[in-house]
Amino acid sequence: MQKALLYLFAGTGISFLLNYFLLGSQGWELDLYYGFAFGLAWGTAYFLDDEKFELPQKLMYSFIAMGLLMVIGYFIFNLELAVPSLIKFSMVFVAYYVLASFRKTKSLRK
Repeated sequence: MQKALLYLFAGTGISFLLNYFLLGSQGWELDLYYGFAFGLAWGTAYFLDDEKFELPQKLMYSFIAMGLLMVIGYFIFNLELAVPSLIKFSMVFVAYYVLASFRKTKSLRK
């Protein structure tokens, strides 16, 4: 759990810095929100990359995280600005498991 939180904060920070300084800022608040979507996806994927979670549980927890993102984005910004965070979350979450699928253990943890 500690490493998943580390990935959440590191992913948020790195993505925020890249968006804010290199890719063109849309405002620091929105860049931080999109960075949080990236970090949340990476941290959630790492946390769920364990044998104790079955596929239905992984899907349920990832949908809960996506719902959390949408609720935060809807109340802070609006729905138009919240949807790209959902797309970013989904892309990072799937990319994690695509990378893991190339390994013999089918996990990036081991």
